[in-house]
This record gives sequence, C-alpha cells and structure tokens, in this order.
Amino acid sequence: EMIIDVENDIVKSVEIIGGCDGNRQGISMLVSGMNIDDVIKRLKGIDCRGRGTSCPDQLARALEKIKKMSLKIGGIAFGVIIMIMIILSNFIEF
Repeated sequence: EMIIDVENDIVKSVEIIGGCDGNRQGISMLVSGMNIDDVIKRLKGIDCRGRGTSCPDQLARALEKIKKMSLKIGGIAFGVIIMIMIILSNFIEF
C-alpha cells in the first residue's frame, strides 16, 4: 500500500506500508521533491528477486496512474494535491 502526494508534477511525499523498512524510508526520502517524470524514468522496471517488480517499480507504476488520472480530468489535478492509495500485491513479504 502506498500513499502518494503529488502537487504540480512534484512528488511531495510517499508513504510505503509493508516491505523493507530501510528501503521504504530511503525511497520516500529520495523521491520527495522530485519531478514525477524523473521518478518514473529512474524507478520503472527495477526488479526485486526475480519477481518482475519491486517497491520502486510499483511507485513508478502508481505515479504513471496518477499522471493518467490527472490528464483525463483536463490537467486540473496538476494544480491540486492528489492522494492515492494503491494496493501492492504479489511481491511484498509480510
């Protein structure tokens, strides 16, 4: 599960629930303040132990969904804080 806050194409904060505590904190700190496209470009496709995805990859996928959603409503969401929760499955070990 992720809680992502994006405003004007900038990732304001990311909270990842589940997964490795150190990686969750590190990813959140590193992407805060970054442009959404830069985060997607850097994190998309990262694999964790042959699972075909990872926490960083799931974050990139979630940000792509946020971009699509904001474009579908005419770009209005680019000026509004977007909070979205995405359920992650098939790769986080609890």
